[in-house]
Amino acid sequence: MSFTSIPILDLSLAKNPATKPAFLADLRHALMEVGFLYLKNVGIAQEVFDQVIREGKGFFDIPEEEKLKIEMKNAPSFLGYSRLSAEITAGAIDHREQIDLSTEHPLPEGGAPLHYNLLAPNQWPSSEVLPSFRQTFTDYMKKMGEISIYFTSLIAEAIELPADAFNRYFDKDQQHKLKIVKYPDVGTLGKEGKEGNQGVGPHKDSMLSSYLLQASHHRGLQVQNMRGEWIDCPPIPGTLVVAIGQGLEALTQGVCVSTTHRVLSPAAGQGARFSIPFFQGVRGDTTFDDLEKVGVGQVPEHVKEQRRKVLEANGGQRLDDVEFTFRKGGVASTLGEATLRNRVKSHPDVGERWYPEILRSIREEQARAAAASPPVNAAVVSPEGKAVEAH
Repeated sequence: MSFTSIPILDLSLAKNPATKPAFLADLRHALMEVGFLYLKNVGIAQEVFDQVIREGKGFFDIPEEEKLKIEMKNAPSFLGYSRLSAEITAGAIDHREQIDLSTEHPLPEGGAPLHYNLLAPNQWPSSEVLPSFRQTFTDYMKKMGEISIYFTSLIAEAIELPADAFNRYFDKDQQHKLKIVKYPDVGTLGKEGKEGNQGVGPHKDSMLSSYLLQASHHRGLQVQNMRGEWIDCPPIPGTLVVAIGQGLEALTQGVCVSTTHRVLSPAAGQGARFSIPFFQGVRGDTTFDDLEKVGVGQVPEHVKEQRRKVLEANGGQRLDDVEFTFRKGGVASTLGEATLRNRVKSHPDVGERWYPEILRSIREEQARAAAASPPVNAAVVSPEGKAVEAH
């Protein structure tokens, strides 16, 4: 039977030898049958979560001129502030305002591959308007990076792979990303609100895993089960929402499920919804050829059989609004190149300024695709695809 709710797992149980086997069994169920889960007791104090939420919300209260000083299009890194309704998913406008951050890296040296531009310092808001913002999010991203790598080792163990099976896809100083997102209620959107309530359109995350801190009381995040039904994923205090990405599904030969999800904007009068998703990074120089031919090794056959039985119990296939396409064969040969193209596709204003040739190539592809009349919601996460990072 297809899931009708999102499971809640207690990460502290994984650290106790007596309770770890049951935790891994529950994790395998979530990986195979849902592709989403709540994670509690992750090792971050509630006071830290409260500080992260307070600083994140506070960003949207600073003067507009301060936000525009760090606008995303000011730099080729795709880090920085995005105005309301500046991003597109599944062919429609996303009604959200946000700032993109990452674990910081120095600017790349001259002659480096173009996708190394994604490894860069952040554009931080001025300490004069937000004195604690930079330290709060630097510390939080560092801690979340450690948690995400540890949790990936548990995913490996849950499907009977070595705990270090995914380590070859992480740099020593791996870049991870984070967004702070505000979804205004539709009553404040004016004319834009009449175009629909899409906070983020139906999509699947691109890489391995993401970890969402729901920073307000609003519902809005929905997950699509195998019957095609939309299941609410409401905020639960003290938890992170973990989503499995298409890269993880590909690397595990389909055993771990990447699930379509979307965000609906709050109804008029409900006020803005806030969320702070953290996206686990993957080594940008990883090739699609390596992912397909080497990967993390073969998942045991009896584990694959368990996944096949889940599919059979649900009619043998997934009713899914978003196509799965994480494979080689396009212009990009590495994850870094694919990510760069995806970012240009999501933020054409940045593309126009810094990557006009890539943007021109993407628009030519879109024109050819439109002529071929593809499915409306075919969100592609591949060398030629649209990787979405939002919750």
